[in-house]
This record gives sequence, structure tokens and C-alpha cells, in this order.
Amino acid sequence: MMQRPLGSSGLTVSALGFGAGPVGSEALSDSDAGALLHGVLDAGVTLIDTAPSYGASEERIGRHLASRRREFVLSTKCGYGVPGVEDWTPECITRGVDLALQRLRTDVLDVLHFHSCPPDVLRRPGLLEALTRAVEAGKVRAAAYSGDNAGLDAALETGVFAVVQTSVNLFDQRSLDHGVAKAVSRGVGVIAKRPLANAPWRHHDRPSSHDVGEYWDRMRRMDVRPEGPDWPELALRFAAYAPGVATCIVGTTRLDNLRANARALEQGALPEAHVHALRDAFRRNDHGWDGVV
Repeated sequence: MMQRPLGSSGLTVSALGFGAGPVGSEALSDSDAGALLHGVLDAGVTLIDTAPSYGASEERIGRHLASRRREFVLSTKCGYGVPGVEDWTPECITRGVDLALQRLRTDVLDVLHFHSCPPDVLRRPGLLEALTRAVEAGKVRAAAYSGDNAGLDAALETGVFAVVQTSVNLFDQRSLDHGVAKAVSRGVGVIAKRPLANAPWRHHDRPSSHDVGEYWDRMRRMDVRPEGPDWPELALRFAAYAPGVATCIVGTTRLDNLRANARALEQGALPEAHVHALRDAFRRNDHGWDGVV
């Protein structure tokens, strides 16, 4: 598995990361969750990304992978969900860090994101300082922000975040010319989320959910089709090799899917002419196509 520096954070991550949302689902048995997590590491993936809102994901990662903690970069999120504490307050950040450390059974969180908060929340008194104190105390290695559009721009302007996570895919390209480019110019590591764009090509009719429906509309407008690679391979190679992207995270409950994704990235970057055509198709049709939230 190709390993890359995560900006100037001092961390190194695999080009394919694991989005651990599915690990927290009640539909996945605990034994299957454990087997999946160990299989992820055995496949060479060295970034696992989770969040307190992903069900039992943090707790399962901590319990099943504590003995292998040195083998991967651990990324999670904060800002909400602390019992008895108002969301998006300094106390919520401080106590949330400690709770995450406990659930994940670790001494340090490698990457800790503010989870998709808007610009006005970022400007709340003491919020950024609480995250900075966690870094200075050695509880967090890299302060990070996960989000899109105005929130991403505001986060980068603070100068606090060493890593950002934002949508990068065939049908969500605007950040490549804006947030991602700005992050790279400042040495900020970039994690691409939703690299498969929620796979809108699986649906014959427009899906009802907002995010997949929006991507389905864009896919139809752009009128692009795989030329050689199948849809998943095309999407992954586009996102993972986009300029400035260190890693792209994909969630799955099936190890055969993860291995197929790894094989896709082994094919390398798409031909330059193909990338140019995909970028041009997006730009020609981009009439307010902000990052999908």
C-alpha cells in the first residue's frame, strides 16, 4: 500500500484510508467488526477515520485494535455528543478529547477534527484554544477540520489546523481549485472523503436521499462514463491521485471490497487526458455545485 506524508503534520498515511462508520453499525456483529478491523490493517491500510456519531465505532476500534495501536494513524472528530455539556463549547472539546481517548483505548489521538461546523461556530470564544491546548498537552498530534465550502475556507484562514478532510470526487471537484489548493500551499494535509461519491451509478432512477440524489444529478449533467476502468476504479484513481490529496477514505463492511479498492489504486494515476476531460466536464456544468454536505 502506497504511503504518503499527511502535509506537514509529521504523520504518514496510506493512499487508501478506512472510513470506520460501518464498524459502528448494530447490523454488524462485534466479532465481524473485529475481523474487519484486523483485515483492514492486514491489507496495509494505515489510516482509520471515525467519529463519536458513528455508533459503536470508536469503542470497537479501541477494544479490537488496542494491541495494534502503533500500526495505524487514528483519526476521529469532536465538538458534540458529550453528556451534560453544550455542543461546540470549550468544555465540550476538552471533555470530548478525554472521552475519545478512553473509548479508543489510546494515549493520543493522531488526528482530531472539528466535525463540519460552520464559520460562526469556529469563531466562538475559546473553541480553537481548547483544541490547541489538547495538542500542547500531547493528547492530540494534529488539529484538523472536516467540512466543505465556507466552513473549510474559514478553517484554513485560522492557521490552527494541520489537516483538513473534505469532499473530493468525480462529481464534487470544486474544492480542488479552492480549499485543497489553499491547504497544500500552507502545508496542510488533505484527506479526501466521499471519493466514490456515494456510488450514484448504482441507481437507475434518482435516489431520494439528498447527497446521493445530488451526485446522481451531477453525473447525468456531466455525461461522463468509465473508459477502461469500471466506475469504482475510475472514481478512486481520480480522487486519490488528485493534486494535493494525501489519502482518500472509503467505508465498507466487506474486506473483498477493500482489497478491490486497494488493487484499483495500484493501477496508478489516470491518464492526464482523461483527468482533463473529467475536470472540464465538471467545470462546464458547475452552476453552484458546492461541496455536498
